[in-house]
Amino acid sequence: MASKGFLIAFTGRACFVVLLLLLPCPSATPNDMTSTLLIGGARIDVTVEQNDSPLSQPDLLRWVQSAAESVAAYYGRFPLPHLILRVTPFAGTGVRNGRTFGREGGLILIRAGSKTTASGFAQDWVLTHEMVHLAFPSMADEHHWIEEGISTYVEPIARIRAGHWTASQMWSDLMRDMPKGLPRDGDQGLDHTHTWGRTYWGGALFCLVTDVEIRKQTQNRKGLEDALRGILDAGGDIRVNRDLAQTLKVADRAAGVEVLEKLYAEMKDRPVQVDLPALWKQLGVEGDGEKVHFNEDAPLAAIRRSITEGTKVPPGKGAATKDSASRLRPLVIFAGRTSGSR
Repeated sequence: MASKGFLIAFTGRACFVVLLLLLPCPSATPNDMTSTLLIGGARIDVTVEQNDSPLSQPDLLRWVQSAAESVAAYYGRFPLPHLILRVTPFAGTGVRNGRTFGREGGLILIRAGSKTTASGFAQDWVLTHEMVHLAFPSMADEHHWIEEGISTYVEPIARIRAGHWTASQMWSDLMRDMPKGLPRDGDQGLDHTHTWGRTYWGGALFCLVTDVEIRKQTQNRKGLEDALRGILDAGGDIRVNRDLAQTLKVADRAAGVEVLEKLYAEMKDRPVQVDLPALWKQLGVEGDGEKVHFNEDAPLAAIRRSITEGTKVPPGKGAATKDSASRLRPLVIFAGRTSGSR
């Protein structure tokens, strides 16, 4: 029978209880290592396949924690009550092949290199990208672009709000990569053009335009996160199948303005060009080929800041801030031995 114990650790701001619980995971094979993180009321079971490329458990759990608290900071909570995360190590560095499913109550399969350093895990975006998928319903194949677009767009913003990334790096990356989402010759709209660029970056472009437009129409009181939280609060997570048009109606209702439905109607069946240089100028994002500079006198500079910092609302109204993100840090970690332990 597994033993268990506890350790109470005191920090300068709070008392964190860390429980060491040695329990087998029902979904694990006899030689796998399973640990559990409780973040914002959600349980994340992390099962690591045991092979010839072992991973550092402390680095691994910090990586999972950072991704989870990033997503929780953006959505105000972790999207699912329970997630199973299965990690397969490989000989090498980096993170690869993330896949997210609604089965088993929420499942992510991902590969991580055994030589990945703590700083390498800190730079990773893949796991956060996959966790964002948890917060949106499963769609028909022709709408795959909205699923990937949301994850591509929200991932860096979520990491910034949790203190794990920087706004300057995000905007530099967007200036470099967002043009990949523009329509090219023969494009038939987002629902009918399933290239890599249009799926990931075309979807992200849709999100950027809607985010800016929601903020313009609400005098910067709301943003895309309000629309996406509305979908999640209405039960729209990866475990359910939903119609896109109805889902966007829910999103617009949550944002209080009709933006997503209208833009979808424009972009779903035909190519729509977005003047990105003009948009960057309005947002006050200026690039020199290596890094970006911010023009705080630009007409939409306040909107640019609120995209990464979050909408400023009175206390108690659900704003996502660094303080709220810190409250979502795990208070309990269950660190398990192999599932075959006795």
